[in-house]
Amino acid sequence: MSETQTAPLAVIVLAAGQGTRMRSRLPKVLHPLAGRPLVGHVLDTAAALSPVRIVVVVRHEREQVARAVADLLPDAVVVDQDDVPGTGRAVELGLDGLGDFAGDVLVLSGDVPLLEPVTLEALIATHRDRSASVTLLSAVLAEPAGYGRVLRDAAGDVERIVEQKDATDHEAAVDEINAGVYVFTTDALRRHLPEVGQANAQGEKYLTDVVGIARRAGERIAVGIAPDPAAALGVNDRVQLSEAARLLNARTVRRWQRAGVSILDPATTWIDVDATFEPDVTVLPNTQILGATTIAAGATIGPDTSLTDCEVGADAVVRRSDATLAVIGARANVGPFAYLRAGAILADDAKAGTFVEVKNSTIGEGSKVPHLSYIGDTTIGRGVNLGAGAITANYDDIAKHRTEIGDEVHSGSHNVFVAPVRIGAGAKTGAGAVIRKDVPAGALALSVAPQRNVEGWVENNRPGTAAADAAARARSAQETSDGTQRQDG
Repeated sequence: MSETQTAPLAVIVLAAGQGTRMRSRLPKVLHPLAGRPLVGHVLDTAAALSPVRIVVVVRHEREQVARAVADLLPDAVVVDQDDVPGTGRAVELGLDGLGDFAGDVLVLSGDVPLLEPVTLEALIATHRDRSASVTLLSAVLAEPAGYGRVLRDAAGDVERIVEQKDATDHEAAVDEINAGVYVFTTDALRRHLPEVGQANAQGEKYLTDVVGIARRAGERIAVGIAPDPAAALGVNDRVQLSEAARLLNARTVRRWQRAGVSILDPATTWIDVDATFEPDVTVLPNTQILGATTIAAGATIGPDTSLTDCEVGADAVVRRSDATLAVIGARANVGPFAYLRAGAILADDAKAGTFVEVKNSTIGEGSKVPHLSYIGDTTIGRGVNLGAGAITANYDDIAKHRTEIGDEVHSGSHNVFVAPVRIGAGAKTGAGAVIRKDVPAGALALSVAPQRNVEGWVENNRPGTAAADAAARARSAQETSDGTQRQDG
C-alpha cells in the first residue's frame, strides 16, 4: 500500500458564515435539527472518521459558536477567521490551525448536516486510489440554481468550479453541482491557497478556485458523486432546514423500524437522533420522541404524545400526554392528557391518569393518581390511591415544601394536602378534606364542617332571576304536595 493510501486524515469544518437567509439572531450552524445543532451533526460525522485532528473555523457570533463546539466536541480546535472573506481564507486559517500536520484534509461545511460517514469514506478512498491532489463531492440536481457548477472538459475531467453569481448562462445550465465537500493533500493546499485572489462577483477568496489552479498545474482532480443528492445539500434558509429535518427524520424512522420498532405513521412521527428504542416498542401517530429519550421493549407510546429526555420502562403505556425529564417505570400507565414535568418518577405499575400533572415527585410501585390532580414535590409510597381532584399544595409564596404519603394510603375525592405534611402508611382521608397536619399511620383524617342551609336565600337575594323563579315554583309544588299528603292522611 502506498504512502498516499495510508496518509493520516484531518478535518476542517467551516462554520464562520452569518447565514443571513435564515433571518435569525441564532447563528445558522446552531439552528436545531433532530435534537442537535446543524454543526453538531457535521462534527459527529467528522469524528466517526477517526481523524487525527478536527479544526472548526468560526467568525459570526464567535463566542456562541465556539462554546457550542466545545460542548459538542471538546477535542476540536477552534480557529477564528479574519476580515478576509471567503471559504478559501477560512481553509487557509484552518490549515494554520493544523500546525505541522501532513496528510489528507477533509473540508466540510457546518451547514451540510445529512452526509453520512460511508459517503465520506468513499470520497476519501477515491482521493487516495486516484492519488489526487484535490477530490470533490458533486451531485446532479434537476434544479441546480444557487449552487456552484462543476465544469468538465470534453474528456469528462473536471476543469474548474464556477459559483452561481459568476456563471455564464451556458455554465449555469450545467446540472452537476459542487457540494462544498473536498479532500485535499496538505501540499496542494499550502501551494495553491496563496494563489487564490478575490476578483469575483462577491469579492471573496473562493476555495473552489483551488480546483482550477491545481488542474492548470497538471495535478489530478478526482470527483465522487453523492449517491443521495439531497444528503449533500446545505441548509441556507428555514425552508431548507425543514426539508433537511424531514429527510433526516425519515432516515431515522426507517432505521428504528428495521431494528424492530413498530411506527404506524412515519409521516407524523418525529424522532430525534439521540433517542433510543428496544425491539417491540409501538409508536402511534402524532408522536414526538425527543432528546435522549430511551424506551424499553414492549412499551406503547402515543398517539398524540411528546416525550423529551425521558426514560420509559418495558411494557409501559403513554397516551396523549406530554413529558419532559421524567422516568416512567415498567408497566406504568400515563394519560390520556397527563403532564409529567422534570423530576416526575413513576415506579413500576404506577399510574398518572387523565388530566394529572406531576412535578418533582415520585409515585410508588402500583400507586395510582387516576384523574384531575396536581402532584408537586411529593413522595408517594406503594399501593396508594388518590381520589379525583387531589392536590399537593407545595408552595407558600416563599418556598416549596414536600408532601410524603406512605404505603397503602387511600384518599377521598377533592383532597388538598398542604405541605409540609406527612400521611402515615395505611391512613385514609375523607372526601373534601384539607390536610394541614400530619396523619398518623392507619388514621382517618376528616375536615368536615356541619352543613348549614339558609332557606329562601336565592329568592331573597336574587329576586327576578331564573334561579329565584325556579326555586319559587319548586317551593310551591312542594307545599302543594305536602298539603295533599296531609289531606290524604
